[in-house]
Amino acid sequence: MQPEPLDDDRVLAIAERVFGPRLDLAKQYHESLATLGVERGLIGPREVPRLWERHILNCAVVGELIDEGERVVDIGSGAGLPGIPLAIARPDLHVTLVEPLLRRTVYLAEFIEGAGLDVLVVRGRAEQPGVKKEAGGADVVTSRAVAPLEKLAKWSLPLIHERGRMLALKGSSAEEEIERDRSSLGRMGAGKLEVVKCGVDIVPTPTIVVRAERVPRRFPRS
Repeated sequence: MQPEPLDDDRVLAIAERVFGPRLDLAKQYHESLATLGVERGLIGPREVPRLWERHILNCAVVGELIDEGERVVDIGSGAGLPGIPLAIARPDLHVTLVEPLLRRTVYLAEFIEGAGLDVLVVRGRAEQPGVKKEAGGADVVTSRAVAPLEKLAKWSLPLIHERGRMLALKGSSAEEEIERDRSSLGRMGAGKLEVVKCGVDIVPTPTIVVRAERVPRRFPRS
């Protein structure tokens, strides 16, 4: 069973803590997701009552893992999660949204322009050479509900520089995914694998993130 949505006063109090003086921008994004996002099939109607706590706030708190002024690439961004909440909460970040579907990139571009956000939208798949050229060399690559961990690493690691980080928003099976894919992840250059929780003292349900650092790849001895 899904938890009951928070009451409006509690939600706004948490949102004000997370977004500070940019709370109005976060409200604008919430309204956009609840209307255009649903109309265009980017958000399911059943998600509307819990957009704040399950989507917007739980994405924004991932900023705890990102340093001042870093370049962030959000792959498979969809309706802009987690990239747009991060860009709203952390205007110091340089955020790029990577999304292959035209209708989604149109929505993203429209919202970004209307909100006056300094965010780049790149249409394509993370593994495509053109995307690597335009979005590569990032400090951080984020993803949410995109693919299993092994595939995420294959797509994410080429977009970050050495010692950059992959931040994959995951569910309760995150530890199991790490153990299942640890060997292949290591061969791809994903090191320092760990599960971290964000927003522990802020949101009712902390966000579970698999964090990995890009390290020199290990090749088997001949």
